[in-house]
This record gives sequence, structure tokens and C-alpha cells, in this order.
Amino acid sequence: MAQPVPVRATAPTDTIREAVRPRRLVPGDRVALVAPSGAVERDRLAAGIEILRSWDLDVVVLPHVRDIHPEHAYLAGADVHRAADFQQAWLDPTVAAVICVRGGYGVQRMVDLIDWNVLRTAPPKTLVGFSDITVLHEAVATRLGVATLYGPLAAGFVFTTDGPTADHLRRTLFEPETTTVLTSPTAEALIPGRVRGILAGGCASLLAAELGTPTARPSFAGTVLLLEDVNEQPYRLDRVLTQLVRSGTLDGVAGIALGSWDGCGPLDKVRQVMVDRLGPLGVPIVWELGFGHSPTSLTVPLGVAAVLDADAGTLTLDAPVLTPPNAE
Repeated sequence: MAQPVPVRATAPTDTIREAVRPRRLVPGDRVALVAPSGAVERDRLAAGIEILRSWDLDVVVLPHVRDIHPEHAYLAGADVHRAADFQQAWLDPTVAAVICVRGGYGVQRMVDLIDWNVLRTAPPKTLVGFSDITVLHEAVATRLGVATLYGPLAAGFVFTTDGPTADHLRRTLFEPETTTVLTSPTAEALIPGRVRGILAGGCASLLAAELGTPTARPSFAGTVLLLEDVNEQPYRLDRVLTQLVRSGTLDGVAGIALGSWDGCGPLDKVRQVMVDRLGPLGVPIVWELGFGHSPTSLTVPLGVAAVLDADAGTLTLDAPVLTPPNAE
């Protein structure tokens, strides 16, 4: 009988702590849709709302979701309005989850307009989104200490067209005990090993762009770091990863789970960059775990403990990311 592979020691336990877990959703819950980043396609928004309503959710669209900035059409309206929508949604006691409708660009322009001190007075709730929403995930982690979901956008192409992507988010929200083991047919070890850490990360270029800002964490020590990106050629990924390494942010990282790299050039070249830049960290690394900008995408929790088994190509949560409705 094969002996179990030991879990590697990580950074000191006080380096990073688990976040507070919001409660899972139940039929009839109200969810708020916000657009912190790019302008939204209305037809796709309507399709996303229809899916959410089919889950028996009460969907509320915040006032400025359909706005377009008068000068910068790539933004969903004015910075102050996007920030106000997010703050309103988080503070609304009737809202159980805040779901972002679009990525693109724009969170960095509005995140410092949010009154995080006021948001701390509200009970924890679930935040869902990915790509540019990485900045919000980090802000919620550093300012509020609440676990979040790196998952599909309500008006995103993948969410509205790919059934497995939508269903994985649905099960994570309503039945989180069914999504504690994350894997993908493409997952394989770049650097073998098995390690436990707190899940953190997101879009690699956004993590690099956040360095030195008020909402960025100074270190990912003790984390299993999630990294993925889109439309960044290998030399640009090299630059992003080199910046993260040189900054010292990755010192003490426990392990790394890589997601998708759609539009980033030949995947063999991307793999070479990952091994070259991240391999010297000497931690387990799994390739293409199936989250991020891909035709089918997993919802991955952030802020909770998990075991990364690079050899098995799995990420296993210690416990469901969302708590029962009646949990204290």
C-alpha cells in the first residue's frame, strides 16, 4: 500500500489567517449585480440575469450597472458611481451576495473611493467575480477579512454560454460541500509536492499592478497562490512574474496553482516561463487547474485553507467555503 505524501511545512501560521466565511445561499436569496470595471453588453447582462433567476434568486441590478463613462467608454460609468454601487450592495442587509457582471478594467480607479471602515460594520457576504475583480478580492481580503469566490461574471460570455461553468458556481453558492475538491483534465504537476496554505491570488497582471497600493497585501507568504491571465504574451508574463518575484511578495509562498492562459501564445512557451520564473521558489506548482479565462471555468474560493497536491492535480478545501444558513 502506497504511503501518503507528507504535506510540506509552510510559513509560520501567523503569516496569514483564514478569512471569515459568509453563509451559503438558499432559494429566494437576494443577490446584487454590480459593474466595478468595464461597460456591460446589455444582451449578455439579460442572459446572466435569466440564469440567476432560474436558480430562484432575487436579482437586483444596482443603479449604475448599465452606465457608460462619457469620455472613457471602456468604463461602466463614473468611478464614484461604480464605487457607490458596490458599497450600497455590500451594506444592504437584504443582499446575500454581490456578483460582478463584467471584468475589463476599472476597479483600480474606484477601489479607494469605497469607505472600507463603514463596510466593516456589515455582516460578511459573498463576492463573486474574476479577472479585473482580482483587485476587489484583494481589497476585501485585506480590509474586511472575508472569503470570496474567484468565479464567473454574471454578464460574461463563459457564464452565459457554458453550462458546466454556471453549474459549478451554482453548486459552490448553494451546495459548497460538493465543490471542495477542484481539478481539471488538464491539471498536472510542473513542480511536484503536496502543501497546505490559504488560497489567494487571481489575475497575475493585476496582482503585479497592485503592488505598493493601499489595498495590496505586502506578502503572499503562507498562501497557495492562484495565478492565471489572458492575452499576455510569454515575454509579458515573464515581466509580470519577475516583478512579483523581485518585489519579495512571493517569499514564503507555500505553493502555486496555475489556471488558464488563453490568448497568451503557445502554451509550451508559457509553461517554460512559469518553470523559469516560479520554479526557483522551490514549491509545488500545478499547471492548468481549470480556472480563469477559459471556455469552461471552475469557481475557486479565496481566503480559506486548502491542500494543493501537484502530483494528483487537485486542490482540496479543508471545509466548504460557505457556511450553513443557521451558522453563528
